[in-house]
Parts: sequence; structure tokens; C-alpha cells
Amino acid sequence: MDTPIEEKIIKQQKRRSVFIICAVVIVIMATAWFIRYYFKPTLTSADFTSARVATGMIENTINATGEVLPEFEEIIASPINASIKNVLIDAGNKVSMGQSILTLDKSTTQTDYEKFRFQIESKENEIRKLKLDLEKSFFDIKSNNAIKQLRISNLKDAVSSAKRLLSAGGGTKEDVERAQLDLKVAELEKLQLENEIKSKQQTMKIEIREAEIALAIQGNDLRALKRKLDLAEVVATRAGVITWVNKNIGASIREGEALVRIADLSGFKIAGSISDNMLEQVNNHMDAIIRVGDKLLRGVIVNISPAVNNGVISFDIQLSDKSNTALRPNQKVDVFLITDTRNDVLRVSNGAAFNGSNLQEVFVIKNGIAERRTVKTGLSNFDYVEILSGLKEGEEVITSDMSAYKNVKKITIGY
Repeated sequence: MDTPIEEKIIKQQKRRSVFIICAVVIVIMATAWFIRYYFKPTLTSADFTSARVATGMIENTINATGEVLPEFEEIIASPINASIKNVLIDAGNKVSMGQSILTLDKSTTQTDYEKFRFQIESKENEIRKLKLDLEKSFFDIKSNNAIKQLRISNLKDAVSSAKRLLSAGGGTKEDVERAQLDLKVAELEKLQLENEIKSKQQTMKIEIREAEIALAIQGNDLRALKRKLDLAEVVATRAGVITWVNKNIGASIREGEALVRIADLSGFKIAGSISDNMLEQVNNHMDAIIRVGDKLLRGVIVNISPAVNNGVISFDIQLSDKSNTALRPNQKVDVFLITDTRNDVLRVSNGAAFNGSNLQEVFVIKNGIAERRTVKTGLSNFDYVEILSGLKEGEEVITSDMSAYKNVKKITIGY
């Protein structure tokens, strides 16, 4: 038969259990402290990269992307509606100024040219005919005016005779008035004819001038068409390298459609792009660093596009060394735009240890021990980080990623 356990014994067992649990926790904590104290993490020099703090210049930069383009590239467009007849030089070949690249079938345009020429000849004949007709009508009017003048002279004599007869008693007052009326009518008719002559002169000048203007317009069209025909033999306007040519022989080409691209590969520029969020920080004449492979080139922004496309703004960079041998057409490059420059500052090589915030936790190596230290940073670029406080010149800093040791204050360095 079971007997009840005394309450005193139960309390003793509980105290014993609590004591055992506490002892185990203390042993575990002590063991962890012992391991951490006597078995510190160790790194070898091959496990990290480091750099020494030094004094120098630093340039603050913002990142952008770029593409290498020829400084000069000409697009030769078709001067006429035509079809490609023959391609003489393929893409990738060098051309000299005046060298033929391709030919176009210009038969349709040649027909239009002949049609224009015949229209101009017809217009010239029309002008000559118009001048003859106008001169004839003007001559007729002048002849009528001379006849009117003779009639007026005759009527004046009639008026004088009627007055003499009236004075001599051989005529009547009505005869004088009739003669005077006929004279007045003749004078008005002559005045009307003179006005008609003046009007006809002005009309002649206007009609001839209009015809001459129409002829001049057609003449300009004919000369423009002649120039287009001359350009149908597509030639290089300057020496360079053909980067593209339309090789679709027989294909119909519209006027203004691209046929050939010629680039001058003796000099290059950078077509850069950056997020429109950085628009306020980008300006003309801004210095830039371009990384081409393992080379760094300098340049300056010379043009910023006012348009924003898909959240990106574009700009052109003029290179100081635009003929550097590392440059290749359509090559993608890294662009760093310089927003600020400071001289004689403490700096250290940039690396994965720096995450961009002003306060950084880094490891400083001294006497074989890497000790965690908080430093304050300033400007930064792809090469260097400015140190405002926390480090001294000559100290060695681990620049590689140390996130795996974020809870460690000291690391032993094994060489």
C-alpha cells in the first residue's frame, strides 16, 4: 500500500532540481567563456585583404554606366526613292574620302528628271508667248490712245470753228455746245484709255513675274533632283571605317533611309546613362572617371539629354585621351562621376568591409591581432574611403568582407 510523501521531502527534491539546473547552466556558460577566451578565432593572411591608412586626395563619385562610341559617325541616307543595285565595300573595311561604297538604281528618278526638264522648257515657251501677247495688247492700247488724241485735236478745231461761226452770225449756240460736249466725251475716253494703259502695264509686270517665279521654282526642283541623282553613287565624305552597310541588293529604299554608317575610329567618346534620381547631381563640365578593363581614363560631361527615357537620363563624355588603345566601339564601361574632391585627407583602400554608412565596424591589425573598431567615414569612391575618425595614418585595416565575425571583437592573425 502506497504511503504519502511528506511535503518536506517534496520541497527538498524541488530545491535539488533547481540547483542541478543552475549548475548545468553555469557550467555551460563557463565552458563557452573558456572556449571563447582560450580558443579565439584565427585568420591567415590568405583569408583576407588589408590596406594601410594613408594621407592623400579623395574624389567622391556616383556610379553610372557607359558605352564607347566613335567620336564621329556619319550616316549616309538614300537621296532618292530607289533600290540597291550593288554593294562595293562591306562593313568593317576602311574607306577613303570620295571612295564609292554602293550604287543605287536611279532609273525612276532619271525619268522624273527628264519630265521636269520638259516641263521647264514648256514653261519658258509659255512665258515668251505671254510676253508677246501682252506686248501686242499694250501696243493696241497705245495705238487707240493715239487715235483718241487725233480725234480730240479735231474736236478742238470743231469747237473753235463753231465759236467763230456763232460770232459771225453763221452758227447757233447749240452747235457750239454740241461741239464742246463731243470734245469733253473724247477727253474722258482718252483719260479712261490712259488709265487702262497704266493698269495694263502693271498687269503685264505681275503676270510675267508670276510666270518667272514659277519657272524659278521648277528650276530649283530640277537642280535639286540633279543633285540627288549625282548622290545616287554613294561615296564616303571622309576617311573612316564602315560600321554598317545595307546589303539587301534589290530592296526598295525610301528617300532618307539609312544606307551606310562610317565611323572615324581615331577618336572615341562615352555615351553615359544614370538613373533620373541622380539628375540634380549631374551637370555639364562635370569630371568623370571611366574604367576600361584595368585602365582608368579621365573625361568631362559635355552634353546632357533633356529627355528622360524609362527612368534614365543620358549624357556624353569627352575623353582626355580619346584615342587610347583600350577603347573599342560599343564597349561597355563603368563610369564614375566626381561630385566632390578633397586633398590631404586620411584614406584607405575601399573594399567589401565598407558598406556605405558613415559609421563602420572594421578590424584593425596590430601585433598579430585584428581588433574590432568603430570608425567614421566621409567621401568614398571605387578606390578609397575617407576616414574622419577612429583610425590613424599607418594603421592596417582589413578591407575584405568580415560579416561572418560580426560578434567577434578580436581575431588572431596567423601568418
